[in-house]
Amino acid sequence: MAGRLEQRVVVVTGGASGLGRAIALRFADEGAHVVVGDVRRDPREGGEETLALLGDRGLFLDTDVSRSADVDRLVTTAVARYGRLDVMVCNAGVSGRWSKGLLETTEEDWDAIMAVNLRGVFLCTQRAVAEMVEQEPVDEVRGRVVIISSQHGMIGPPGHVAYAASKGGVVNLVRQVAVDFGPRGVLVNAVAPGKILTGSPEQQDPDTLAYSRARTPFHRLGRPDDVAGAALFLASADAGYVSGVNLLVDGGWMAY
Repeated sequence: MAGRLEQRVVVVTGGASGLGRAIALRFADEGAHVVVGDVRRDPREGGEETLALLGDRGLFLDTDVSRSADVDRLVTTAVARYGRLDVMVCNAGVSGRWSKGLLETTEEDWDAIMAVNLRGVFLCTQRAVAEMVEQEPVDEVRGRVVIISSQHGMIGPPGHVAYAASKGGVVNLVRQVAVDFGPRGVLVNAVAPGKILTGSPEQQDPDTLAYSRARTPFHRLGRPDDVAGAALFLASADAGYVSGVNLLVDGGWMAY
């Protein structure tokens, strides 16, 4: 039985680990050719391991999404290898040590987050859409962009001023591009994860994990596969009339 993305060509940024890796593997399982762009070159950090798991359906390129030349090379390589670009998944993002409160955030902190979370998404979306509008449509759609935003782009989480601002910018970028390029056959959406267990160091505090579980109406934390499933829906023909949406995957966190 053919997968939901059979023979589709997909680029996933930040695909060597975490949410991006889950998305890349899920899409490959559904029949897609997956080109992963990430800055992680050490096999211990996931890049080569992810490529091995993708098998003959995958390609890995060292990519810094804040650099337009890297983004151009990523898309150009995907199209040269497979002939077109059906789906761009803008997943690469940072927070960590740069995400602080207003008075603690330096200009360097701000720039480090914006370079990847907002500039990087802009560059990847711009380059992908430029490619998509020039190719023939499949089932009325020339291409799809799926951006990983965050519930923090919709609320004001304490102590994360630059991160929240970057993700809020992403949410409105999705709406703007969806409006501008819907008439040209491009669908643009976002997935907004809630509390997802990715194994990052900041998720190791037991008290924080316990609070997050209790605060979530579904009473469990999300898994990378939960986000991958939502991204798959938006990348597939099942979402052929969905655009400009910021799809929450948060176990009901934002419902109250």
